[in-house]
Amino acid sequence: MVRRLKVFFDGGCRPNPGPIEAAVVVRGVAHIFEDCGSGSNSDAEWLALIRALEVCRDQGLTEVELIGDAVEVIRQANRALQHGQGSQPHAARFLALAAEVAPSRIRWIRREQNLAGIALAARHPR
Repeated sequence: MVRRLKVFFDGGCRPNPGPIEAAVVVRGVAHIFEDCGSGSNSDAEWLALIRALEVCRDQGLTEVELIGDAVEVIRQANRALQHGQGSQPHAARFLALAAEVAPSRIRWIRREQNLAGIALAARHPR
């Protein structure tokens, strides 16, 4: 049995819509991306997913399981993988990267369990 490497991703913007930031956590290391443009929370989640694939590609990672807390984006990404196309503006970039680094799985996790979300939240203490 091949063990998949868990790669956590999360994106956000403050305010919504507004400036986008994203985080990807691989093997306990948080990769933070600021200045990702401007958009909605949905745009931020898509960009975080895309950044996760870029990090995987750049590190030569295979057998990855992408884990995020944006259920709708995860549904749309899985649908795009299944059909080879997506209706979202970010789907084309996502599919191009997925052709290079095919994720074994993309799945949802609760926000409080998402290591990338925890990394982003730590940047904005309340």
